[in-house]
Amino acid sequence: MAGPRIEREKRTVSAMVRIHCRGRHGTRRGLCPECTALLEYARARLDGCRFGEAKPTCGGCAIHCYGPDMRVRIREVMRYAGPRMMLRHPVMAVRHLVDGRRRPRDVDDAEAG
Repeated sequence: MAGPRIEREKRTVSAMVRIHCRGRHGTRRGLCPECTALLEYARARLDGCRFGEAKPTCGGCAIHCYGPDMRVRIREVMRYAGPRMMLRHPVMAVRHLVDGRRRPRDVDDAEAG
């Protein structure tokens, strides 16, 4: 089971994908198949993050675990949804910004504790 930091990151990416899907793909309920696949991929990557609870936001991470095509897709989501997060989920957005200021730790340090 993931810790609170990973769970918070999952909630943040879920909110961003929902905002993007509704705004760009016109969905009103749920997600389109493309966004569903992206969200499942992002959650799987968070579950397998080598940094665990010590992780920075993915944009500030030294290890890019997303494949090139998924990295492009998630950047599109972040670019669209990021500014809108302040209006729709202000607390989540501020926490994400604060987490983004965290300095990434070495993988060896993260695994040690």
